[in-house]
Amino acid sequence: MDEDDVRVRPGRRGSRPRTRTRPTHDDAVPGLVIAVDRGRMQVRVEGPEGPVDVTTMRARELGKHGVVVGDRVRVVGDTSGRTDSLARIVTIQERTTSLRRTADDTDPTERVVVANADLLVIVTSVTDPDPALGFLDRCLVAAYAGGLEPLLCLTKTDLASAQPLLDRYSGLHLNAVPMSREHPLDDLLGRIRDRMSVFVGQSGVGKSTLVNRLVPDALRATGDVSKIGKGRHTSSSAVLFDLPGGGTVIDTPGIRSFGLAHVSAGDVLSAFDEMAEVAADCPPLCGHTAEDPDCALDTWAAAGPQQRRDQLIALRVLLAAVGQVGPGY
Repeated sequence: MDEDDVRVRPGRRGSRPRTRTRPTHDDAVPGLVIAVDRGRMQVRVEGPEGPVDVTTMRARELGKHGVVVGDRVRVVGDTSGRTDSLARIVTIQERTTSLRRTADDTDPTERVVVANADLLVIVTSVTDPDPALGFLDRCLVAAYAGGLEPLLCLTKTDLASAQPLLDRYSGLHLNAVPMSREHPLDDLLGRIRDRMSVFVGQSGVGKSTLVNRLVPDALRATGDVSKIGKGRHTSSSAVLFDLPGGGTVIDTPGIRSFGLAHVSAGDVLSAFDEMAEVAADCPPLCGHTAEDPDCALDTWAAAGPQQRRDQLIALRVLLAAVGQVGPGY
């Protein structure tokens, strides 16, 4: 044997020393995440000739910080938009709002579904399938806790009345838009134009059909209601679309559950300034239920107009959705 027959490991003396200094990425380009799929993100950046969609990955220095649709980010690398290019997301800007959920009420892991949306459009049919009241309550809680304005979009109103749902939430003074296949889109467009709206709804309620009407080139998959009255899942990932008249729409997959393990009664109350101020006078550990003794909200509602009582009733419906009152949904 001679030296050519022996494999010698190279020394590390010539390797570059490690450093704590991180690049500043002064040349990073701002962009908006419009889609996320298995570790790859589509980011829209401004190019010399207009918006360009760039395929990106998350930089290692971001650690475990997740990237979701709606995130405003900064990107380095090839931002030409070529199909064979891959850029890196190096910065995620602070989120102004976030739609969050957990897998269920016992799962402590919080998942952000969409970031920086202005409006949560909760799509539900008034019949076929019947409204899932617990799911609607939880969507409203998630909207208030995440800083989004909720909007009820009631589909299939040509088949049944929407009044029972409107009565259920009358104390919250929610905006609601009735819809059907023949109903014009003007009312809905007037509320979502020039805003970032995220659409949520269980499968079978007509959410993807509605998105296809709003954005004709979206081509979101649609499906029929199954024989047992539950919708089939038809969309598989959240995607952002541009509205023809201005604004953006984020369509989310059909969601069967909306865990709220990360939400407390205080998160719900904080969305209602007047009631939150009154609740500060409640005794410790008050659950704000009708059975809680000396709940300040009862005195506040009894001393005012019917509007206050309706608002308290609606609040307790929402608190029930997060397990603060009665059984969970």
